[in-house]
Amino acid sequence: MDLALYIPAFVALFVVIDPIGMAPLFVALTAGQTARQRRAIAIRACVVAFGILTLFGLAGEAVLNFLGISMPAFRMAGGILLFLTALDMLFERRGPRRKGQADQAEADHRDDPSVFPLAIPLIAGPGAIATMILLTGQEGGDFTHVLLVHLVMLAVLVVVMALFLLAAPLERLLGPTGINVVTRLLGMLLAALSVQFVIDGMRDLAVI
Repeated sequence: MDLALYIPAFVALFVVIDPIGMAPLFVALTAGQTARQRRAIAIRACVVAFGILTLFGLAGEAVLNFLGISMPAFRMAGGILLFLTALDMLFERRGPRRKGQADQAEADHRDDPSVFPLAIPLIAGPGAIATMILLTGQEGGDFTHVLLVHLVMLAVLVVVMALFLLAAPLERLLGPTGINVVTRLLGMLLAALSVQFVIDGMRDLAVI
């Protein structure tokens, strides 16, 4: 099996989860915490997100079948959802919305934001869940393919945790302009990948 085929899977999950965009929010949510506390929060958030994404990656398609939703239809719907996420990134709408979620959580869970909003919905949000179901549904749901998709997801979460731990210096290095440029570039990549999901769904349904 060609492992290069899983590079798009890594890119899709990376741009949907957007670790770079979340790094400043992590800094804000953990303001006043010690380095040890920040490390514990980052690990907890990533472990919870891994559990959620694994659950949907393994059982998501079974849930769809129970509800009578075909995988091609969900692939097309997921592609549209990812495209809307890309528009949010390109036109800078996702940042203020995430900031609002973070501010609300900071007021309610000032001591430990690891589960909410870091794990849910910032890491394992609707876009990431849809992407996991879409990716694991490819290649006929072969066990090796599903395992590799989950390893790709784990790799993305490792990057998330690393950027959380490096959030403060990274924010100082990139600055507001640098973060904005990187987010826009990721938005363009996500838009192209989302269109490809829609095309794949239409091809599976023999529409094209």
